[in-house]
Amino acid sequence: MHSDFLVIGSGIAGLSFALKAAEHGTVIILTKGEALDSNTAWAQGGISAVLDEPLRAEGDTYDRHIEDTIDAGAGLCKEDVVRQIVEEGAASIDDLVSHGVHFDKDEKQSDQYNLGNEGGHTKRRVLHSKDTTGYAIASALIDAAKEHPNITLLEHHFAIDLITTGKLGAVTEDRVLGAYVLDEASGEVNIFRSDRIVLATGGCGKVYLYTTNPDSSTGDGLAMAWRAGATIANMEFVQFHPTCFYNPAATGAKARSFLVSEAVRGEGGRLINGKGEEFTYEHDPRGSLAPRDIVARAIDHEIKKTGASCVYLDVTHKPKGFMQERFPNIYNTLLKFGLDCEQEPIPVVPAAHYQCGGVSTDVNGKTTIRGLFAVGEVACTGLHGANRLASNSLLEGNVVARRALCAMMKSYPPNHPSPSSPPIPEWEVGDATPLDEQVLITHNWDEIRRLMWNYVSIVRTDNRLLRAAHRLRNLRKEVREFYWGFKVNSDILELRNLVTVAALVVDCAIRRKESRGIHYTLDYPDKVDSYQRDTELRRF
Repeated sequence: MHSDFLVIGSGIAGLSFALKAAEHGTVIILTKGEALDSNTAWAQGGISAVLDEPLRAEGDTYDRHIEDTIDAGAGLCKEDVVRQIVEEGAASIDDLVSHGVHFDKDEKQSDQYNLGNEGGHTKRRVLHSKDTTGYAIASALIDAAKEHPNITLLEHHFAIDLITTGKLGAVTEDRVLGAYVLDEASGEVNIFRSDRIVLATGGCGKVYLYTTNPDSSTGDGLAMAWRAGATIANMEFVQFHPTCFYNPAATGAKARSFLVSEAVRGEGGRLINGKGEEFTYEHDPRGSLAPRDIVARAIDHEIKKTGASCVYLDVTHKPKGFMQERFPNIYNTLLKFGLDCEQEPIPVVPAAHYQCGGVSTDVNGKTTIRGLFAVGEVACTGLHGANRLASNSLLEGNVVARRALCAMMKSYPPNHPSPSSPPIPEWEVGDATPLDEQVLITHNWDEIRRLMWNYVSIVRTDNRLLRAAHRLRNLRKEVREFYWGFKVNSDILELRNLVTVAALVVDCAIRRKESRGIHYTLDYPDKVDSYQRDTELRRF
């Protein structure tokens, strides 16, 4: 199949790009599951933006948002990137509204947005749609994409690998040609041809045992870019969300990883221990509203110090009915687990939440491979640095999608003749046979996630990292045998990507001999000036 633009992923980044690109040519959007199986659709809190006057909060400015972002990023944010993205936030919000996204308005002033507050922000600047903001955005953009005549949205199509001139042995500049894609319904692998590809596949939360991410978050785009030869940066910075519901009656990870939005703390929720003490002030004067890395470590420290299984998020002091009105999804989900959060505190633990590193790009999403762009969580633009500021993720995905199209149209306009390309060989099955023992896959999947949780999570040591690296080398060999020995299916492909991403996280973490942002190691507990730089990896 041929298209002017090929988009892999159906979150805010991919959909926003596709809707813009469709005005200039044909667009195919590929997503390996349902279109709503994305981190965007699961986002609760909102999208941060300094709006135009008079819609912004009193006293808020671009500079304030920039300062908050850089403060959270612990010295690794690229200030020029932060400024460009922050200053284009209001325009990107207008785009979302034009596609039918409805953000909550102020009850007293219907022409004003009801702006929320979250950890690390010094002003209210978070737009939201109750506590299902991401779902509101994703569903509106998907509807718009389905209605556009130039967009083809293909669900259950799993992109396996990028096709580049370098992979085909060409000696000219390495550029992208297309992708091999598994049609999950038929089991056939097809070629999707395009010289303009956008990776918008989200993050890699499923590399950890406990995560707030959907099951689709297996780092597929990152792994594909790595195998294609793109530069990867800062994968040691995996953010752990401080407040995920902990259900002591459940044995499965799913119940424990239900996200309780940071916006709950922004509206006055307090983190307390089993004795009712607000322990976070021992770690930062901002208490429960400190940036996520600080709060997550504070919780981890409190749990280890006391031997408790969790800490608690207390909103019982709020007026009756507040949680039902402001956070109806959280309130009702907790009720299903038998907990009325207006009557008793919510048990919470940290869980893997967001990938701050990724495919190295500029502020326009341009990677080191010609014609390949990466947008959203899969990319590392320099906005987040060593720790993402709350609600900056949806902002980045939306703004960089706009910028990516502008850059792409200048460098690779669809009406410009493409340089001659070598022929792309058909996918060969060879002697591969259908997988006959699913237990081989599930065992390795479980081992990777437990290994990463135990050795490479909130607090690290050299010894743990080296043990993880050693075991992952062996696991990669085993997974390689699965990949080449059996016919590909989604389980094999996800496992292949998962072990690749796990190794990249560990390799980056080993290289950073300091503690900065969300990378904290007991062997090097302080920041070191010489490490105030990106950790870059490239496959040769």
